[in-house]
Order: sequence, then structure tokens, then C-alpha cells
Amino acid sequence: MFKQLKDNYANWVYVVGGFFLLELFVFNPGLIFSLLVSIGMMYISKKSLKGGIGKILFWIGSLLLIVSILNMVTVKIILFIILAYYLYQLFQKKNTTDVIKPIIKDKHSVTHTEEPIIKKKQLFTNSFYNRHITPDHVYEWHDINIQCGIANTTVDLSYTVLPEGETVIMIKNIVGDVKLFIPYDMEVSINHSVLFGSYHIFGETEENAWNQNVSIRTANFDQAETRVKILTSFIAGNLEVKRI
Repeated sequence: MFKQLKDNYANWVYVVGGFFLLELFVFNPGLIFSLLVSIGMMYISKKSLKGGIGKILFWIGSLLLIVSILNMVTVKIILFIILAYYLYQLFQKKNTTDVIKPIIKDKHSVTHTEEPIIKKKQLFTNSFYNRHITPDHVYEWHDINIQCGIANTTVDLSYTVLPEGETVIMIKNIVGDVKLFIPYDMEVSINHSVLFGSYHIFGETEENAWNQNVSIRTANFDQAETRVKILTSFIAGNLEVKRI
């Protein structure tokens, strides 16, 4: 059972997602209201309110969101399975005897070197609550792929040189705003998914986007030697993509 759990992550994601939807829409639809209210409170606090009132509203919304999620039966079952899995791993480790075997090298055997790899420093990292901003000076570019809880992200491509081929910017937020500044001579493809919020993409504007998926690309994107592919996904937030 645990071996299958470890080797079939994708299948388990679908199963868990199905149970989440089943609980929300069939067995406990009242949770939808609590989740929307808590996310809405956090979004309003980040978007409209400043100072102490905004912080108080944000933390109240965060607490309500955490309590609502922990009250879900599906979440309790998942936490129990995770605990059982790690206890099982700990039990297996304690009952496993290490066997040391001599390694005999053949003089005539051919030695194989490991494939060289290059590990690069990332511009941004995953975070639950943070603010990401690219430097306001020349910087080295690395593709962006982050998942955040409540975070605002600003990416300015005018201070960097993109490599030939396709550059990828992938940002997934629960709540937050994303601003992307693109040079005029750069070809772009944008795929944006939002539960509720707003977006402003090269003059295409929607102030009250509700459960929408938007796909926009410039005319010469497929033929360009250097191009940017932007993938964003929010539960609540604002996306702004503009030329500079």
C-alpha cells in the first residue's frame, strides 16, 4: 500500500482532489462559503486596505481559512495517512539491519564518470507569505517556477538578457498580485487562470473576472527566436502585464 502511495503521486492527486470536491459540493457545501469569505477578506486587505485595519482583516481571514481547511474530513484523513506513513517508515528503518559487503573492483572494468550537472540559483523561491521583486539593476536571468500562499510578485524583464528559445515564467498564488513588465520588442504568450479577481494584459482588461481562463499571445510568438511563456494561476488576485 505504502509503496503504491509513494510511486503513484499523480493518481493520488486526482483521488484527493476528487474527495475535496465531493466534500465541498455534496457533503459539506457550507464550507464553500467559509472559504470564499476568508479568501475574500485576505484579498481585500491586500488590495484595498492599508495599515492596522488591513493587517487585522488579513490575519482574521487567514485564521478562518486555516480553521475551515482543518475542519474538512478529507484533510483529517490525509493527515492521518501521512502520520501512519512516516511511522511505518520509522518502524521499517529500526528493523532493518545494515549489511556491509566488500566491493571488489575489476582491473579491466571501465570506469564511468557521473554525468555533469549545473545547479543554478533561483530568482524566487516558494513561500507562503512574501513579496518577490526582481532587482532594479542588471541581473542574470533564470526561469521562474514558484508556488505561493499570499504573495505579490513583480518581474521586470528590461534589466536582463533572455537566452534564445523559450523562457518560462510560472507563478501559482492562493492570494496575491502579479506585475510583469515586458520590453516592446519581446514576443509573449500568456495563459492566466483565476477564480476571482482582475487582469490587465496589453489593453485586455477584466475588472471582475470570475472563474476565468485567459490565453493571449503576440502575433509573432511562434516565429520568434527569443520568446516568453507566462503561466499564472490564482484563487484571488490581480494580474498586470504591460509593455515598458
